[in-house]
Amino acid sequence: MTASPPQRRIAVVLGIAGTIATALLFPYVLALQPGSLASASAAMHVPAWAVVVAQSLQNGVLCFLLAWAGLKLGAPLGLGAPWLGAMLYGRARPASSAWQQAALLGAGAGLLVLGAITLFGAPIEDPSKKLHASLGFALRGLLAAPYGGIVEEVQLRVFAMGLIAWLSSRFAGRQARPWVMIVAIVSVALLFGIGHLPMAAKLVPLTIDVVSRVIAYNALCGLVFGWLYWARGIEHAMLAHFCADLVLHVAAPALG
Repeated sequence: MTASPPQRRIAVVLGIAGTIATALLFPYVLALQPGSLASASAAMHVPAWAVVVAQSLQNGVLCFLLAWAGLKLGAPLGLGAPWLGAMLYGRARPASSAWQQAALLGAGAGLLVLGAITLFGAPIEDPSKKLHASLGFALRGLLAAPYGGIVEEVQLRVFAMGLIAWLSSRFAGRQARPWVMIVAIVSVALLFGIGHLPMAAKLVPLTIDVVSRVIAYNALCGLVFGWLYWARGIEHAMLAHFCADLVLHVAAPALG
């Protein structure tokens, strides 16, 4: 598969952004798993900073490759990064934008998850609640927010949604019919929820309640991000994801 120059440049930008976002994630991960970096350092026989650099670069390269492939698959179906494309190539910007809408939808999705937690319980009953209801944890959440908005959106929306939409379009005359995009959005929203189970498993046993809540709460946000990718472009989905994480991982811990 050969990507066109516009896709390649956008993929490079997303790869660099993914590298930085991964590095910023480490303080948040260490708050949840204090010994994880030390264990990785000992296992690899390298300093802790080298582990951070290596994993960040690895994730950045992965983001580049997935973005490259996903943009190529999604382009014929109208999926892409119109604003990044305009910025990198001096083209006319899209006729309309909805940045405020994306931010509000993302924040609203985060608030809906908090409401669901209030009604049905938290996905993970974490014994270290004092840590999670603190300003220090909120600041770590702020550093972690770009990871969701960049890395997870590249992996799931750009690549996975692009791939599923491309495969589904084979049964729709290679056209982006509404049902094709709905299948892709819903499928990837469920994958988004399932993708959070490994981290949950490191914190608590995976009971039916834990699994169902982790998947349901994350899938709720994933539906919003997927629709924005389809309707507005990946940049709007990234903004919405970032704003949802600000609500869930910054505002909620800061307010206790």
